[in-house]
Amino acid sequence: MSEKKISEIQKEYKDASIDFLPDFIEEYINDGRPGVSKIIGQAQKKMEKLRLERERIEKLKEFEKKYWEKYDYIGGIDEVGRGPLAGPVVTACVVLPKDCDILYINDSKKLTAAKREELYDEIMEKAVSVSIGVVSENRIDEINILQATYEAMRQAIKESKVQPQLLLNDAVTIPEVDIPQVAIIKGDAKSISIGAASIIAKVTRDRMMVDYDKIYPEYNFASNKGYGSAEHIAALKENGPCPIHRKSFIGNFV
Repeated sequence: MSEKKISEIQKEYKDASIDFLPDFIEEYINDGRPGVSKIIGQAQKKMEKLRLERERIEKLKEFEKKYWEKYDYIGGIDEVGRGPLAGPVVTACVVLPKDCDILYINDSKKLTAAKREELYDEIMEKAVSVSIGVVSENRIDEINILQATYEAMRQAIKESKVQPQLLLNDAVTIPEVDIPQVAIIKGDAKSISIGAASIIAKVTRDRMMVDYDKIYPEYNFASNKGYGSAEHIAALKENGPCPIHRKSFIGNFV
């Protein structure tokens, strides 16, 4: 039996990195004390969740693996902000390495804000290239949201540190782009590159709207991110539009 107190083993478990857990389990699995057995069970569940997540991520690389045989640089493209009443549309182009080991990437809408922020940092650190396209609310009013989205996507592609040899896009084919493209319906949940782009675009735009909230606090942009929540619409009716509202989107409210 281990001479360590159960509380010490519990602390060791909490402090252990995921890579150390197999050694931790091996060390204490025959301890015999019920309290230690409970901790080992927790560690084993954590390892099983990790195994399932790694399987999910490998499946999420299905499109990339297919095209990595031919191309070194695959750009995942996604947008955020087509629907809001205020603020820009933001796109991202993310080129991931072939040995990408980032876990938990998914459609940004399926992740908590805290998890998106955590993944944003990891993607920025590990990606071959991350680039952003931003098109303003004025430009959206001028050319419509679909064309503005395409324009933002072209910006992101142009700003990429490496020229993508293939683009994986969430549902759309971008006009005026010479690079081969593959449009994937619900691509942010089916492609790791598109999922990564959705996270980068979402965090980037959310941060912009938090900054706008400081300038126009009456609309609570930090909370609603410019989308048409009941609170936002009420504020719009009471105060009228501010400079970042999309005039072509708010005709029913002002």
